[in-house]
Amino acid sequence: MLPRASTPLAGLPRLADVIKNAGLVPDKRLGQHFLLDPAILGRIAAAPGKLEGRPVLEIGPGPGGLSRALLDRGARLWAIERDRRCTAALAPLVEAAAGRLVLIEADALDVDIAELARAHAVDQPWAIVANLPYNIGTELVLRWLHRLDCVASLHVMLQKEVALRLAAEPGSGDYGRLALVAQSLCRVRRCFDIPAGAFQPPPRVTSSLVELIPLPATGRPSGDRLRAIEQIGRVAFGQRRKMLRASLKGLVPDPEPLLAAAGIAADRRPETLGLAEFDRLAAAWQTLRKAGGGTA
Repeated sequence: MLPRASTPLAGLPRLADVIKNAGLVPDKRLGQHFLLDPAILGRIAAAPGKLEGRPVLEIGPGPGGLSRALLDRGARLWAIERDRRCTAALAPLVEAAAGRLVLIEADALDVDIAELARAHAVDQPWAIVANLPYNIGTELVLRWLHRLDCVASLHVMLQKEVALRLAAEPGSGDYGRLALVAQSLCRVRRCFDIPAGAFQPPPRVTSSLVELIPLPATGRPSGDRLRAIEQIGRVAFGQRRKMLRASLKGLVPDPEPLLAAAGIAADRRPETLGLAEFDRLAAAWQTLRKAGGGTA
């Protein structure tokens, strides 16, 4: 376990100087956009609430702006960084944090956060706070949604387009499989937008901070039910403009008995279904498969 004692970080060089001295030219291949605005960094670090003594997981710390803000709030921080230039530039921050920062050189896609917790004797669920690379952000969030037994909260920066899809409500154009899966498992909220000018280099899109708070375990679908919901969502939203009687033919040869069993009209379109209706549809499909009538 990391010590909980707080360590002042005031003596560290400015982020701009860290970038200049280390020659940290953001790597487009890694989707790097360094966030430097101290006010925005402070807002992000404050979003999870009290962090004193809590284990926090950050992905892609870059020059360490968000890392500093999290450490200033008393976090015990584990940061995963793939870029060796950044890990070298972060060495003074690791030293200044006096045992409250563990820097892990790895690709975040290769890290199982449950295994990481066990390996480091982390005895509380992670608060994940990160400025996620655009090219892997959605994939990381989906992976973490299947590891909620070791996650207390997620506060992640993503493209605004992805954030809107995560928080979308039924009936909206952004509502789809991503919202279905995320909201079946978490309470999702788009906190605030982050302008492109706050980053170096400025991306071509606006970013948003998204909050995902896991629902109680008793309120989340089980593994089999979740897989059924995911598969139904994939098939249904793959042809979102079609009525369910047509779009679900990728799931069963004749969707109408399945829809009737779930109490859902066959002429509805997938974006009109709420979470509870998708859950009923998944339950009916599971029953049908057990009886030998489901094909997917």
